[in-house]
Parts: sequence; C-alpha cells; structure tokens
Amino acid sequence: MESEFLTTMALTFKLATVTTLILLIIAVPLASFLVFSKIRFKSIIETIVSMPLVLPPSVLGFYLLLAFSPASAIGSFLTEHGIRLAFSFEGLVVGSVLFSLPFMVHPIQSALSQVPLSIIEASYTLGKSKIETMIKVVLPTIRHGLISGIVLAFAHTVGEFGVILMIGGNIPGETRVASIAIYDEVESLNYAMAHQYALTLFIVTFSILLLVYTLNKKSLGEIK
Repeated sequence: MESEFLTTMALTFKLATVTTLILLIIAVPLASFLVFSKIRFKSIIETIVSMPLVLPPSVLGFYLLLAFSPASAIGSFLTEHGIRLAFSFEGLVVGSVLFSLPFMVHPIQSALSQVPLSIIEASYTLGKSKIETMIKVVLPTIRHGLISGIVLAFAHTVGEFGVILMIGGNIPGETRVASIAIYDEVESLNYAMAHQYALTLFIVTFSILLLVYTLNKKSLGEIK
C-alpha cells in the first residue's frame, strides 16, 4: 500500500511539473499577445483562455474524451499515427494544460500590463531584438508574475479532479493521481488512506502558496 501511495504521489507531481513547464512556454507569448496586440477580436481569445475558470471540469473533460476517441476525426488521426490520449498520461497532460491555462496566463498578463513601454522602447533603441528584450528586460521585470503563474498552475494541476477522471480514469501507475485516489479510497470507506493522500496534498499546496506569497512580498519590497 505504501508503494502504491508513493507511486500515486510521484505521478501527481510529475503531471504537475510537466504541465507547468509546458504552460510556461505557452503562457509568456500568449500573455504578451493579449497585452500588446491591438487586433479587434482579442476579447474572444481572452474569453477562451479564461473559460476554464468558470466551465465545469467535467464539461471540458467530456469534450476532450470525445475528441480523443477513435470515433472522432482527431482521435482517428492520432490512432493512425500510434498516439493514444484517452486514458493515458499524455492525455492527462493535454487536459491539464488546457484546464490550468488561465492560472498561468493571468498573473503573467497582469504583470506585463504594468511594464512601462518606455523601457521596452529604450531596449529597441539600443538595438536589442524583440527576443532579447523579452529575455533580458521584460522577464526580469515581471518575475513576480512568473512566480505566481508557475506556483498557481502547479498547485491547480495537483488538485485537479473532474478533467482527470473524465479523460484518464483510474489506472494505477498511469492516470491514478492523488485527487482520484482520495475519491477512490473514500468510496472504499478507507478513510485512513484517503486522509494520508489529502493531508499530503494540503501540506504541499499550503507550502507552495506560502512560498509564492513570501517571494512576491520580497520582490515587491525590492521594487519599492
């Protein structure tokens, strides 16, 4: 049982880590686009990004399950190329990236909106490219937003349930993460094991949030 607990927790944090890294790569350019772009229909994109905040997880999970099914065009294409997303770890990653997207994008977007355009223009004047300006000027300036996004996305992924259950099921060692294990143990009336999973998640998420608030407070203090 202890081995199963460790396997489940390791899978949970593996999913959260992979999801957070992918989101970080996606969120920075997406947030930059949302802040600096002036296209007419930007509000539609912002709405799509924010949908997981209000959309029931089971709704997203249901449509992802349909999309991953071999009966769908997307699922059929993936199956033909040897890719199986339904009831697999890879499928959990896809679902987690979509469901946790606003938790990474919004803090970065908020931080970017506070960056003075003058320092960006000054960087361009000095001959720096857009990529150099982003890496050497903008990212250090918004580090508090980056930290918040990383921590919130990680913590949110650790606590996911609805999306994970819909597209991953409860396969030990492959899709059985801690939130699913808690539900499973409660269904089996094994409250002691459910408590072990729940307490571990509580301690981890509390520690993560405490860390981000502490780092952000220190970061804001340095700026002042």
